[in-house]
Amino acid sequence: MPGRERALGDAAPDQRTPRLTIGEVLAVLRDDFPDVTISKIRYLESEDLVHPQRTPSGYRKFSQADVSRLRYVLAAQLDHYLPLRVIKEHLEALDRGEPLPGQAGGPGPVPPLSASDEAGAGDLPPLTPEQFARAAGLEPDQLADCVQFGLLATDADGRHPAADLPVARAAAGLARHGIEPRHLRAYRSGVEREAGLVEQLVAPVLRARSEEARARAAEKLRELAALSAQLHTALLEARLRDLLRP
Repeated sequence: MPGRERALGDAAPDQRTPRLTIGEVLAVLRDDFPDVTISKIRYLESEDLVHPQRTPSGYRKFSQADVSRLRYVLAAQLDHYLPLRVIKEHLEALDRGEPLPGQAGGPGPVPPLSASDEAGAGDLPPLTPEQFARAAGLEPDQLADCVQFGLLATDADGRHPAADLPVARAAAGLARHGIEPRHLRAYRSGVEREAGLVEQLVAPVLRARSEEARARAAEKLRELAALSAQLHTALLEARLRDLLRP
């Protein structure tokens, strides 16, 4: 990748001795990435994208190579909207001295975000309609239709959250098969009913207002979301099998 990501290859092996605290790393990165936070750096570490050493007392110490990796990750997210799992594949390839996946044949389509990628996308700044449409593979009029029919929303400045890219990419894929955003209102209505049902189940846990309770509620939400998606897929596949019967 061009641009800010090139810094990854600039760190020599003798620069790998840890020497920066997480606060110092934040100060270094904020010139290029004003929205980066300590929580974001910790999250990227938890996703195994950077590996700072620890002092005996448990404090993180980052080398220049670690900072270069962080700069690469942040630039890949901000400039190319890549999901974390793809960025991790790039880092692993670079660590092995191999070309980036898909580089020989030119850049391919950006894969959809997984659940863990969405968590990282939430830390990205909102995108302009032009940036969002390009990243999603939507035409401007299709993006406008997605907003009009309630599939996507914008903030007060008319920008789109990067976490909404999976919805937009799914809409773009369906549009290629002739299913336009106006046909997808039923999906939105169904999701709102499901969300209301899940909210009833989780709300009692959230009322406890403790961090432990919120963690339990978040885990329950993930489980319910996965089961709802499983049920939706199974019902749809069963219905489509009926269509194929003689």
